[in-house]
Amino acid sequence: MAIKDWPESERPRERLLAHGPKVLTEAELLAVFLRTGVPGRSVLELARGALERFGGLNGLIAAPRAEVEKLDGFGPAKYAQLQAVLELARRALHEDVKRETLLNSPQKVRDYLRLALAHLPHEVFVALFLDAQNRLIAQDELFRGTLTQTSVYPREIVKQALRHNAGAVIFAHNHPSGVAEPSRADELLTLTLKSALELVDVRVLDHIVVAGSTSMSFAERGLL
Repeated sequence: MAIKDWPESERPRERLLAHGPKVLTEAELLAVFLRTGVPGRSVLELARGALERFGGLNGLIAAPRAEVEKLDGFGPAKYAQLQAVLELARRALHEDVKRETLLNSPQKVRDYLRLALAHLPHEVFVALFLDAQNRLIAQDELFRGTLTQTSVYPREIVKQALRHNAGAVIFAHNHPSGVAEPSRADELLTLTLKSALELVDVRVLDHIVVAGSTSMSFAERGLL
């Protein structure tokens, strides 16, 4: 049965308008995005099939364009729209992060970093450079590595901190493996960077590891 033939109170779009997006499942939200089904399959069935194909929303977001466009109900136009929606969300969160004192909005920082990093198939190491009031000055992608290793040079990070005249920094990197637990190498690197930056009076406030829909904070774990 097509969604248009459902009772109005059960249709995803009408439920969203009546009660807000939080009441919808991921499949229902994706169905609202797709709008229409194909002959023999409702739009909700298409949405569920896409999420099952890629193991959830994060998998769909991270999937290569060619693989997404093979899905029923998708194609170049829908892929472009999906990327546009994601970029709008990233930019909106980035604006929030820039406006606020980052220590007062740690959840927004983590939400922004998840959107920015979780979908990447390769490992990247980024730094959020902050002023003396802990407001964002700049975000730099410092190094890009393989799925298992990233080379990070403390001297280069110190140079970037001085170039931005930063008073503090938050580091972040992603684990494409999907596991947010830091490795021993991650812990040693963080301590090395903290020691190097202390020499130029730049504080390391946190190091956040992003993996899929989860993240881990070094500061919350007491690892700084």
